[in-house]
This record gives sequence, C-alpha cells and structure tokens, in this order.
Amino acid sequence: MSDNIVVERDGYVGVITINRPEKLNAMTPEMAAALVAAVNGFNTDDAVRCVVITGAGEKAFCAGSDIRTLDDYETPWNFRNRPDYCDAIRALLKPSIAAVNGYAFGGGLETAMTCDIRIASENASFAAPEIKLGWIGGGGMAVNLAHAVGPSNAALMIMTGDPVDARTAERWGLVSKVVPPSGLLAEAKRIAATIASRAPIAAETAKLNLRAAWEMSVADAIGYERDLQTICFATEDAREGRAAFKEKRPPVFRRR
Repeated sequence: MSDNIVVERDGYVGVITINRPEKLNAMTPEMAAALVAAVNGFNTDDAVRCVVITGAGEKAFCAGSDIRTLDDYETPWNFRNRPDYCDAIRALLKPSIAAVNGYAFGGGLETAMTCDIRIASENASFAAPEIKLGWIGGGGMAVNLAHAVGPSNAALMIMTGDPVDARTAERWGLVSKVVPPSGLLAEAKRIAATIASRAPIAAETAKLNLRAAWEMSVADAIGYERDLQTICFATEDAREGRAAFKEKRPPVFRRR
C-alpha cells in the first residue's frame, strides 16, 4: 500500500482518502495500484457495507493523473493498458460515495462520477481539462458525464475544459448536495452509515440494478430488476426485514 492512499474503517463504513495534498492529490501509478488494493480489500470484507472516497485537505479531491508521470510509459499501448483507478472503483461491489473537496479535475472528476453518490463542498469545482493538453479523458469521462449532466453540458465541459463550480454541478445533477467544507466528510459518513444500516445484499443489488438501467433496454432492465428482486426476497435478511416489520422492531441484517 502507498502512504498516499489511506484506508480506514468507521463502523460499517470504509473510507479511502487520496493523501497527496501537496500535489493536489494527483494520482501516480503507485497510488493507482494502492487504490486497486484498497478496493479489493473492501470487496472481501463483509464488515464494510458502504465506502466513502475523499481527498486530503480542502484544495483538491483529486486533480487526476500526475502529468509528470505520463511520459514514463514506454509506448502509447503501455499507457492504454495501465492499471486504471477508475476501473478499480467500478469494480467496487459496495455502494460508494464521493466526498468532493476542492478540485475534481480530469481523472478526479472521473473518480467522483464512478462513485454512486456525490457530495460536494462549497469550494469544489469540476473539470474535464484534458483537451487543454491535447487529449481527452479515458476513464469513462464522456459516458458518465453525459448521463450525469446531459449531452450539451457534457460537451461544454469536455470541449472547453473549463471548470464548473459546486452550485452549477448541483443544478446540473452532477452532485446530490453541496455542504460547507467543514461538514463534508461528516455528511458523507452520515449518508454512508444510513446505507450501511440497510440490508447489505439489497444495497449491493440496488447498485447492480442501477448500473443495468444505464446499459439495458427498458424491457430487459425491468426483467433484470425482477430477477434481482427475487434473489433479494429469498435472503435471510429479507425474512428478517419482514419479521421485524410484523414485530414492530428494528431489523438486524447480517448479509445473508
């Protein structure tokens, strides 16, 4: 693990902090590998039911890849096949929340969009600046941004490379809410704890269902949803939920 990727647990909530504030939390290959390891660890840890990803300090969530490391790749093909931190987060089975403090630029924006829920501090800003350097994003920038903010706003961001502020991001639907910087992580953990209190298999299945809703036809998505509902309905947690409702008590979910 890298010292620049800090992994913690707070009850049922796992927290990954991108910890390189002196470089605006820009990602290096070593950090990307550490992030992959952190995600793999949480995927196999049943005690973790929701994951928060944030950046150290108030200046940046993540400014994307460290540009100075990109010339280290011997060929464009090696660059194409590098371990990608957005792919790592896409492989996360648990629900995820991005707590965006400061700059979410380039790969940092892609990282935030790869999470299921995004909360921003008032000083957050979002940009796809790759075009200013001669390329475009490669971690899901276009598809995720178009889904989040619509084709026109996505084109505006990707084709100009200019940032939008937190309130604009909220208005466009890129983030769910904007909070003061001092309360960002607490609010993200509060939402994560709420999700973690729900039936874990159902929460993970809901994540699969939402992803399928992007990728399938309406008819296929509804059929898939009913299959997932049936799988959840057969779990011990679902039986516990029904029993708790009848007995007028809080349910105790065990991820079974």
